[in-house]
Amino acid sequence: MDELISSRASSAPQPDGTSANRVTATGQVSGVSSLPEGPVPIGSLVCADELPDGVVVADEAGRIIVFNRVAARLTGLDPAEVTGKFVFDVLPLRDAEGRDWWVYADPYHGLPTRTRHPERSLYLADGTEILVSVGYVREDRRNGGARGSRPVRRLVISLRGAKQRERLERSRAELVSTVAHELRSPLTSVKGFTATLLNKWGRFTDDQKRVMLETVNADADRVTRLITELLDVSRIESGRMEVHRQLVDVPDRARKIIAGRVAAGDAEDRFRLEVLDGLPETWLDADKIDQILGNLVENAVRHGAGIVTIVVEPARLEGEDGNSVAVAVSVRDQGEGISPDVAPRVFRQFWRGKPRGGSRTSRHGGGTGLGLYIVKGLVEAHSGTICVRRAPGGGAEFRFTVPAGTAAA
Repeated sequence: MDELISSRASSAPQPDGTSANRVTATGQVSGVSSLPEGPVPIGSLVCADELPDGVVVADEAGRIIVFNRVAARLTGLDPAEVTGKFVFDVLPLRDAEGRDWWVYADPYHGLPTRTRHPERSLYLADGTEILVSVGYVREDRRNGGARGSRPVRRLVISLRGAKQRERLERSRAELVSTVAHELRSPLTSVKGFTATLLNKWGRFTDDQKRVMLETVNADADRVTRLITELLDVSRIESGRMEVHRQLVDVPDRARKIIAGRVAAGDAEDRFRLEVLDGLPETWLDADKIDQILGNLVENAVRHGAGIVTIVVEPARLEGEDGNSVAVAVSVRDQGEGISPDVAPRVFRQFWRGKPRGGSRTSRHGGGTGLGLYIVKGLVEAHSGTICVRRAPGGGAEFRFTVPAGTAAA
């Protein structure tokens, strides 16, 4: 490593463009061949600039041969200017204690058994934090060389922005806080009522016992709904949301949602269903369509006012292969609506807006702030889209469109 660090001062490209002899990672002096022009491919299929993370590749002497666009964006450096320079000059990585990572990690002179460094936070000279992971491409033992020696042929460095991790950590912290808050109330109620019934069963009338047990049952349902929402969020974020398609009659599913609301105590004249002619045969996930409709209707009832109208109509959904046959469902209310500055944020995780001028974004009746986020994830799992806008007669309209699908999809 001493030879590698001491060679930094003499590593600059020569004025005449010729390559000077360099001290390599093995301590040998060798000429470095000229670098290829144009983008350097990673493997034979993917160009470095097509990769989603920053990628920097250095050769056996530590000179940069790949510096892709994402790496340029993260570091603010020009790939054309840094290509051919020594990687430890271009990326002076330091840890949180200010130590030079290149010195203590010693990538070119460390143990020959090392294959990678797991991702960790490091800092550039200007204090920019980046997430860095490093992989080694070593000389194959079958190519000869001293016993136990596997010199580094290339060093592959992956860079990611730290802001994404910070957002993830904040989201996780908010998730923990939300779960703790939402679970505390129902669990306290369940524990209190069950303990009271066990200790003083004979002191209560049958009507009193029924009220207490109904409360326990309702709170247990609330905990179950919260756990279901958290599982849905986990599947959406990990991309594991599966769609099991079957022939679905969307207007019939909407009727069942309305019937369930009426059975739960809502007035029957509060709901209206409009079905337009020409609906295509739809192959969708029935359970997820029920969940989407149920969440949107509950949102309209809880935050809106007046009549809740569900409109089901044929539509076309734009895609890579042109327009596809689709079905569109709009859920409208007659409340104050959602202001345009708030509309882009209603589908965010944990969104709980404050009421402004009678806006529907207040959090009446509780809730985790996950309902609309889950709705958006379920719609997108069907390759559909969803938006919120002002309803024709005032109020808010949530409209989602999903392709009709096929039995084999």
